[in-house]
Amino acid sequence: MTIHYEELNGKNFNTYSLDHFVRHQRVIECWRNVDGQWKLIPIEFEENWTVEQCQKIAADVALHMENDQTAIGAFDGEEVIGFITVSHNIFGNTAKYVELVCFQVSEPYRGKKIGKTLFYKACEEAKRLGADKLYISAHSSKESQAAYKAIGCVHAEEINQKLAEEEPCDVQLEYVLD
Repeated sequence: MTIHYEELNGKNFNTYSLDHFVRHQRVIECWRNVDGQWKLIPIEFEENWTVEQCQKIAADVALHMENDQTAIGAFDGEEVIGFITVSHNIFGNTAKYVELVCFQVSEPYRGKKIGKTLFYKACEEAKRLGADKLYISAHSSKESQAAYKAIGCVHAEEINQKLAEEEPCDVQLEYVLD
């Protein structure tokens, strides 16, 4: 298995590029802000994208990478096994933030540092765009939050209200760019 990374474009990514992507996650606990304190709450559900959902996400990524986001893919041969997208829109009052919009690694490839590599490539892109911090409206599952914490993400000092309202169960995080 030789993994390579490259910016996604119309030649290496399209609506069908995620047809074999495995987006599966069994969730048992999620972080919730209860009376101003973050607590793990038992919440059980399973996420499992269908091929149609993968195609919808791929079409969305393709649309945005042509307009207002940079997308970076991890490939095993020609197959996309992970991807991350960064918005070009800078926001914030206390810092210059850009949003990490979408971040996924196919289930069979998790635990192989592919996500970490994609994350750091997104950080490089955020710096190139002029940002001080990467902003993440992140899945609240125990596992997702542990992964973000392991790479140095912390609770956002400044909350993007629009993003927080769009995904009220997400945890708003940031990563300070060096």
